[in-house]
Amino acid sequence: MANPPTPVRLVLWDVDHALIETGGVGREVFADAFAQAVGRSMEQMAEVSGRTEPDIFRETAELHGVDVTEELFDAFSEHLAKGYRDRVQEMQRRGRALPGAAEALAALAEESGLVQSVLTGNIRAVAETKLAAFDDEHLDFEAGAYGSDDAVRPRLVAIAQQRAATRYKTVFDATTTILIGNTPSDITTAHQGGARVVAVASGKSSAAELRSAGAESVLTDLCDLDRLLAGLA
Repeated sequence: MANPPTPVRLVLWDVDHALIETGGVGREVFADAFAQAVGRSMEQMAEVSGRTEPDIFRETAELHGVDVTEELFDAFSEHLAKGYRDRVQEMQRRGRALPGAAEALAALAEESGLVQSVLTGNIRAVAETKLAAFDDEHLDFEAGAYGSDDAVRPRLVAIAQQRAATRYKTVFDATTTILIGNTPSDITTAHQGGARVVAVASGKSSAAELRSAGAESVLTDLCDLDRLLAGLA
C-alpha cells in the first residue's frame, strides 16, 4: 500500500462558534469551576470572545480582587475539564454542531495533502471534550495548539506549526497554514502568528466586520463547501 501524501497545508479550526456552540453550558461550567477554585461565587465574567482560557480566568479573577497564581489556574483547569466531562449530555442537548461543520470536516479530510487540527483558547482537555460531544473524527489534536500552551493567542500559531511539522515531517508557514475562525481576534491571531484566515460569520461578528478586520476570505457559514475549499486554496 502506498504511503499517504505528505500534508502541504495545515488547517487550524477555532472551536467555539466556529465548529460548535455549547448552548450556555460553557459559561455555567466556567462559573462552577471558578467557584470551586477560588472559593467564592463568580459575580461577573470577563469578555470571552477570541481569548485564551488563562487570560479570561486572570481577568475574571481580577474583577473579584483575586490574584492569580499558577497553582490557582491549575486548580481551575482541573475543575473546568471535569465540569465539561460531567455535562457532555447536557451540552449535546442544549448545544449543537454549527450548520455545515460536520460536512466541512469530512470534505477537508478528503483533500489530498491537508491536515486538520485546532487552534483554540480552550485548554486542551476542554477542547477535546467539546468536540467529541459533536464530531471530532477528522481532527488531529496532536497537531494543534491550546490556551493551556500559551495565554497569548498569536503564539499558538507557531506552536501548532511546530507540532504539525514534527508529526508530518514537513514545514508549515504563513502561506500553508490557514486558521478558520469567527472573530476579528482570530484574524489578528493568524496574521500576527503567521497564517492565512478563512473567517466564518457564525458568531457575533458580521461578514462585513470580518472583512474590515482583514480576513482573506469570508463565509456566511460552513455550508458552502466550494467557497470554503476555494478559501483554502
